[in-house]
Amino acid sequence: MRFVIQRVAHASVTVDGEVLGKIGKGFMVLIGVSDEDTEETADRMVKKMLGLRIFEDENGKTNLNLETVGGSLLLISQFTLYADCRRGNRPGFTRAGKPDAASGIYEYIIEKCREQVPIVERGRFGADMKVELLNDGPFTLVLDSDAKF
Repeated sequence: MRFVIQRVAHASVTVDGEVLGKIGKGFMVLIGVSDEDTEETADRMVKKMLGLRIFEDENGKTNLNLETVGGSLLLISQFTLYADCRRGNRPGFTRAGKPDAASGIYEYIIEKCREQVPIVERGRFGADMKVELLNDGPFTLVLDSDAKF
C-alpha cells in the first residue's frame, strides 16, 4: 500500500463537473492498493498517517499532528502509484490491486479514518477525477507499507 500525503491549505476533487469532496487545512492523500494489501496493512498505514507531526507549532517546528490542528482528510484512490516504468515508455500496472479488492480496502481506509477524524472527504474509486490543491509548504511525504515502521 502506498500513501502520498500532501499537507494542504485546501483541496477538492471533482468528477463530471460535480465537487465530490472539499477540505480546508489538512491532508490530501493519494492511496494506492496492491493485491497483497489487507485490512491489517491499512490499519498500520492509517495509524502512521494520523500520527504524523507535520504541522508547525508556535515556534515554527513541525510538532503537531492532524488532530491537534483540527485538520481534515481528502482521500483519493490512485492505482497509478503502482506504475512500473522500468521497461519502455508505457507504464505497466500489474502490481496495482484488482478493482474489487482494492475498492474494498479503499472503503475500509475511509471508514477507519472517519472513526478518528471529524471531516473525511473522498473521491470516487475508478473515476476520472480532477484534483485541485494548495500544497502547504510544500510538504509531501510518501508512506509505503513495504517500509518497516
